[in-house]
Amino acid sequence: MTITGPDFIALQVSDIERSAAFYEDRLGLRRAPVSQPGAVVFDTTPIPFAVRTPLPGTDLDGVGRPGTGVSLWLHCADAQALHDALSEFGVPILRPPEKGPFGVFFTFADPDGYAVTVHDRA
Repeated sequence: MTITGPDFIALQVSDIERSAAFYEDRLGLRRAPVSQPGAVVFDTTPIPFAVRTPLPGTDLDGVGRPGTGVSLWLHCADAQALHDALSEFGVPILRPPEKGPFGVFFTFADPDGYAVTVHDRA
């Protein structure tokens, strides 16, 4: 048996509606027609992305920054424009835009403090 690669990504969040609204309103993601209870799945490609209530035994308040050690990258057609919009809205920018092998990229903190990097190389 061989793993073929990531097939689904979900962030455990403290307030699912706040996080879903952030990803919809600030990043332009759209909800998928179907989500499981306790989750909001977005219609992203090639891998579905979701926010969900924490799994039993997960204490998001006691971990410092959630997701430490995991690098989550999302693609955007224009990373600089998204950076500017998020900055204007007051979203914490953890790493300013710079050019690299994945085009322009930057990192911001979502409402739960997850570090999310956005790049614009197709």
